[in-house]
Amino acid sequence: MSEPGALRTRVDRLVREVAKFGVVGGLGVLVNLGVFNLVRHFTDLAVVRASIIATVVAIAFNYVGFRYFTYRDREKSGRTKELTLFLLFSAVGMVIENGVLYAATYGFGWDTPLASNFFKFFGIGVATLFRFWSYRTWVFKALPAKEAVQTAESFLEQAPRQGTRKQPDRV
Repeated sequence: MSEPGALRTRVDRLVREVAKFGVVGGLGVLVNLGVFNLVRHFTDLAVVRASIIATVVAIAFNYVGFRYFTYRDREKSGRTKELTLFLLFSAVGMVIENGVLYAATYGFGWDTPLASNFFKFFGIGVATLFRFWSYRTWVFKALPAKEAVQTAESFLEQAPRQGTRKQPDRV
C-alpha cells in the first residue's frame, strides 16, 4: 500500500474509532448528568458526592458500551487486566471530572444548579480527553501487528494463485 493510502486508512480508522467512542461517551454523559441531577434533586447529598455517584454509574455503563461496541474488534484476552486498567483510568478521569466541579463549587462558590451542571459537563469534557487516550493506549489495545500479518499471510496461502497453470503430467 502506498504511503498516502496507508495514512488515509489510519485516519479513516481513527475517525471511526472517535465516532464510536463519541456515541458511547455521549450516552454516558446523558447517564452521568441524569443520575447527577436525580441524586441532587431527591437527596441532600453534597454536590461532589452526588457527582461521584453519577460518575460511577456512567463508568459501568461506558465499560459495557466500549467493550461491546467501540472496541469489540480489539484483543479480548485478559479481561481481568482489561477491567482493572479500565477502572484505574476511569478513577483518574473521575478525579479530573470531579476536581473541576470541586474547584468551581468550593473554590469559587459557584453552587447554583446551572453552575453545577456547567462545571460537571466541563469536567466530563476534560476527563474525556484523558480517557480516550488511556483507553485506546492501555485498555482496549489493537491486535498486535504480528498477528494481523499472520492472518493475512494464511489468507494468501489459501487463495488460488493466479497466473500459474498446472502442467500436464508426462509419462
